[in-house]
Amino acid sequence: MPMILRKDFLLSSAHGRDFAVDARWLPDGQAKPVVVFVHGFKGFKDWGHFNLLADYFAHHGFVFVKLNLSHNGVEPYGDDLTNLEAFGNNNFCIELDDVGTLLAYLKNNPAEIPAQEMEADYIFLIGHSRGGGLVLLKAAEAAEVTGVATWSAISDIDQRWSPEVMERWKRDGVQYIPNVRTGQQMPLYYQLVENYQANRNRLDIPNAVEKLQIPLLILHGEQDETLPVQMAHTLHALNPFAELHLLPEGDHSFGGRHPYEQPELPGLAKAAADKTIQFFQTTLDRL
Repeated sequence: MPMILRKDFLLSSAHGRDFAVDARWLPDGQAKPVVVFVHGFKGFKDWGHFNLLADYFAHHGFVFVKLNLSHNGVEPYGDDLTNLEAFGNNNFCIELDDVGTLLAYLKNNPAEIPAQEMEADYIFLIGHSRGGGLVLLKAAEAAEVTGVATWSAISDIDQRWSPEVMERWKRDGVQYIPNVRTGQQMPLYYQLVENYQANRNRLDIPNAVEKLQIPLLILHGEQDETLPVQMAHTLHALNPFAELHLLPEGDHSFGGRHPYEQPELPGLAKAAADKTIQFFQTTLDRL
């Protein structure tokens, strides 16, 4: 079997920052469908087991592409959250636009991926945590998306902070959230709220899910300590045609952590990947 090829490249955000992307595939001369993976809040493309995940999908016949959202706090050639000003100035529309920039690039014969290796007419999205909400929104507005899978996804944006926190946030212009892993106090500037309020229609996850007409897999761990499994049930109620798959032992990261130094995927992450691969392959078989 040929070795997986990996290509790293930078794209330019419409919002003033370059962001890193990597793509992996088996160079067998066969055109393969594309999977784009979107990380969550305080996440990044090389977090934990995500590189093992990319290899796993590549071995199963996909071109697997993951990105650092441009304002996630990771520098273009960095590997962790170091740019707290970029992080603080992030918002949901920037993230949606970044995913759109990547999708447009993939559809336009990217130089890094040989045309004979990629079938750009079939693009699937996977989003983890807040990234799950993003891929639902992007799938609703991007005709080029073939199917979508959420892993431990948020079910709405407008339920995150209490009125007291919102009042203090508006007064101070910033709130700080701890990164337990690094000890950082990470700023969130009030522009995040202003961006949401100015773009409520675009950022309405329930409405996006209700109108979604492409195959949707909602995958969640029943032991999720960060986003309760009820969020998956809420999403499924909005779109009963979606497939709901719960992992009884699954936590928020499906057994992953950062750094992750084991040579194989965590068992729960492999279970999530296997279910998603099966779902995408079934979708392709039906086209």
